[in-house]
Amino acid sequence: MRSLPSYFFTISAILIMLFSCTGDPGKKADKTDEPPSLTPDYSGTVIPYNIAPMNFRIENEGSAFFARFQSANGKAIEVSSRNGNIAIPAGRWRRLLEENKGGELKISLFARGPEGWSEFRTITNTISADPIDPYITYRLLYPGYESWKEIFIKQRSLESFRERSIIENSLVEENCLNCHTYNNSGKTESFMVHMRGSLGGTYFYEDGSFKKVNLKTDELKNGAVYPRWHPSGKFVAYSSNKIVQQFHSALNKKVEVSDLESSLALYDIDRNEIMEISLPEKEKYMDTYPEWSPDGGYLYFCRAPAVGEVFSYDSVRYDLYRVSFNQETRETGPVELIYNASAIGKSVSFPRVSPEGYNIVITLHNYGVFPIWHKEADLVSIDLRTLKATTMALNSSSTDSYHSWSSNSRWLVFSSKRIDGLTARFFISYIDSEGKASKPFIMPQKDPDFYDRFLKSYNVPEFSTFEVDVNPGKILESARGEALQAKWAGN
Repeated sequence: MRSLPSYFFTISAILIMLFSCTGDPGKKADKTDEPPSLTPDYSGTVIPYNIAPMNFRIENEGSAFFARFQSANGKAIEVSSRNGNIAIPAGRWRRLLEENKGGELKISLFARGPEGWSEFRTITNTISADPIDPYITYRLLYPGYESWKEIFIKQRSLESFRERSIIENSLVEENCLNCHTYNNSGKTESFMVHMRGSLGGTYFYEDGSFKKVNLKTDELKNGAVYPRWHPSGKFVAYSSNKIVQQFHSALNKKVEVSDLESSLALYDIDRNEIMEISLPEKEKYMDTYPEWSPDGGYLYFCRAPAVGEVFSYDSVRYDLYRVSFNQETRETGPVELIYNASAIGKSVSFPRVSPEGYNIVITLHNYGVFPIWHKEADLVSIDLRTLKATTMALNSSSTDSYHSWSSNSRWLVFSSKRIDGLTARFFISYIDSEGKASKPFIMPQKDPDFYDRFLKSYNVPEFSTFEVDVNPGKILESARGEALQAKWAGN
C-alpha cells in the first residue's frame, strides 16, 4: 500500500483547524438575548422574494462567525465567516425565498469568543409575495457639486448585482446628464434623458436607439425639465424653469436651488408639438414637478406664488395642486388644491402617485423646491380618497427625498442621506394595501463593505420592468447628429 505524501496531512490539519474556527457551532452555542449588530441592517423588515442576496457584516466581537437562514420550506442556508462578512449563495437564496413567499425568514447568527460560540437573538423578516420591479435606473455623481465630469445614468438589476451604464458623460464629450424617466404605458419599452452642453437636447430611447429632440422654441421662455410620461405613452409633461443656485459656506447645507420662473409644458410625441399647459392666472405662480394620475385624467403639480427680482429663498413654499386633463383636446380643467403645505410652514416637491391610484407620496420640507440638502425633508403619504396626509414611518433624522413606486404599488424606493448626512443611498420599503410602510432596507450590494468606501451619491431612482439595452456608439452618433426641432402648438 502506497503511503500518502506528508503534505497531504499538513493540508488536512490546516483544513481541520480552519473548520474548527469557522465551522458550524452545532448545539454547543450559548443562547443570549443580545441582538446582533449588522451592517447594513437587514433585520425586522419585509423583503421581496425576488431580491438579490442581502449580504451583510456582523459587527459583534468574535474570532469566527456563522449564519443560518431558514424558513418553513426548503433547506436552510448556512454560511461561515472569519471576518464577519456573510456572503449568501445566490442560487440557494433565490430558491429559499421563492419557496417561502408570504412566510417568514429566520436568521440565526453566531459568534465565537474566548469561551466558545454564542448565539444572538434570532432575526425575523417577512418574505413578501409581491415582487419588486427587476430593474432600477439612477444617476451617479459626486455629492458636493465639486465635479460634473463623472456623471453616469446606470441601471441595476435588483434580482442580482449586475449594473450597467445606459449613458456616461465621458462618452458624450462630458455633457451633463439629468432628468431621466420611463414610458410606463406598457405599450412600448421607452426611456428619455436630458443632456446639457454642446450636445444638449432631449433624447428619446426606443428599440435600441436614441432620437434627439430640441424642445426649446422661441415661444417657450425657458427650457423643459423635470419630465413625467403620460400613462398613454403619447405625451410628456415638463416644467419650464429658470433656475438659480446659491452655494453656502455652512457645513450642513452646500447648495440651495430656487426657481425664478416656472410653468408647465406638454410635448405631444406623435405630433412633435410642444405647448404651454394653460392654467388660470398662471403668470401669478410658479408651477413645477408635474405628475400624472395612473389613468392620465389628472395632472398633479407643485405651485408657489411668483417671486420678484428680490426675494428671500427660504420664504418660498409650494403647495400641491391638480387639474383634469382631456387626452383628446389636450385641455385642462379647473385648478384644485390637494395639499396646503404652506399653511403649516412647509413646502412640497416630487409628487408621485401610486400606480393603483390610491396614494400620492410627496417630499415635505421647510421651504423651496429642491430638498436634497434639507435635513428636515421627509416623505408624506396622502390618501387621494380622503386627502388625509400621514408622515411615513420610513423617514429618518436626515434627508429623505426623491422616491419612485414599483409597478404593483407595493414597493417604494427613495433617496436618503441617513448613513452619513452627505452621500445619498437608496432605501426600499414595502407599502401595504393600507399605505403603511415597513422598515426600509438599503439596496443590497455584493460586498457588505461597499457603502463604507463608495464616494458617489445615488440620485433620482426610477423603477423599471425592462432592461435598457444601449449601444454606446449609437448614443454618440445620435448626440452629434441634428436634433429634431419640436413645433410650437400654442395654448
